[in-house]
Amino acid sequence: MGLAIDEARLALETGDVPVGAVVVGPDGTVIGRGHNAREAAGDPTAHAEVLALREAAQTLGEWRLTGCTLVVTLEPCVMCAGATMLARVPRLVLGAWDDKAGATGSMWDLVRDRRSTHRVEVVGGVREAECAALLLDFFADHRVPRA
Repeated sequence: MGLAIDEARLALETGDVPVGAVVVGPDGTVIGRGHNAREAAGDPTAHAEVLALREAAQTLGEWRLTGCTLVVTLEPCVMCAGATMLARVPRLVLGAWDDKAGATGSMWDLVRDRRSTHRVEVVGGVREAECAALLLDFFADHRVPRA
């Protein structure tokens, strides 16, 4: 999770929401990294998880990331949960839960839906306070109080 937190901090440099992700290969090495880059890239799909999954697939030369683990600082949204499933990632480790848009157990649980052909093991709450603090600090600085 420490490496994912480091990635999240990189997102702050471009004004992006501080979410970071790493993909750990079957042998325990990091094969993909990513941090939110929607603002930097002008790309609505440039979420940390998608970027880390892309890099991991390029590293392996294979879209199936079987035996890998996705580690991310914030619970994935619907798009990222779907990408995780489509990449056949068997395990997801997350920091902070996202009650507003989380799709791996909070608001929805796409990755463990019994109708799915591929389910993902979810381990949540890893270094949760630290991951949540990055987001709380970011949004405290970027949101205007309502009158």
